[in-house]
Parts: sequence; C-alpha cells; structure tokens
Amino acid sequence: MSDAPILRSRRPYLLRAMHEWISDNQQTPHIVVDASVTGVEVPRQYVQDGKIILNVSVNATSGLNLGNDGVVFRARFGPSTYDVSVPIAAVLGIYARETGQGMIFSEADAPPPQPPPAEAQSTGAPEQPKKGKPTLKVVK
Repeated sequence: MSDAPILRSRRPYLLRAMHEWISDNQQTPHIVVDASVTGVEVPRQYVQDGKIILNVSVNATSGLNLGNDGVVFRARFGPSTYDVSVPIAAVLGIYARETGQGMIFSEADAPPPQPPPAEAQSTGAPEQPKKGKPTLKVVK
C-alpha cells in the first residue's frame, strides 16, 4: 500500500477563484457544462450540442454551492424553477459574459481517477510513478 498523498483536483479551486474574480469585477460568471457526463442534472431542453451554459451569478441562483465535488444551485429557466447539479468533472470552463474573459479547464485540472479496489491491485512490487518533464501552459 502506498503512503503517497492523494492529490485533489485543481478544477474546483480554480472555478471558485475565477467565480470570485468575475463577481468582484461586477461581471456575470457563466460556466460551460458537458451535459453528457453522468450525474449532470440540468433542464435538458436547454442543452445544445451536448453542452449547456449556466449563469452562476449570485443574482441568478439560489443556494449556490461551488463545492469540491460539484456545483449545486436552484435557478429559473424560462417560467420554471429547476434544481441544478453538475459534477465538477463536467465543468469545462468559466467566463464573464460581458468580456468573455475566463478559463477553460484542461484534462490536467480534471478530478483524478478513482483508484481500483484493494483486492484488484496486483500483489507485486509497487510501481514507481513515471516522472516526465513538467510543462506550463499560457493562459490568456
């Protein structure tokens, strides 16, 4: 059994930081969601090409929670009110409606895969993690 710490996904932390930055600048935060991901609960009539854009401003939502596992809130879509639930893996990006500034999340920001159950792991010597060259990406 490995004593290596399990790293949490950066995505929920980046999402909260960008949401705060957009809101502090008196702009309207919107998230882009992959509606095909298991666990996404959104009004399906507003999904286009497998994606939905959601206004996650404080004024447009009730009970907004940008948690480590997902985004949950209640909002009006047309004449109806819906409870929305989006797993963090389904959030593809966040941007300000007024300027388009924001962040698209990469696979590196995705939640880490769940480890296999202990009985499914081999009993051989533990594998050493592969070390590659670190990379940086320019975000505009």
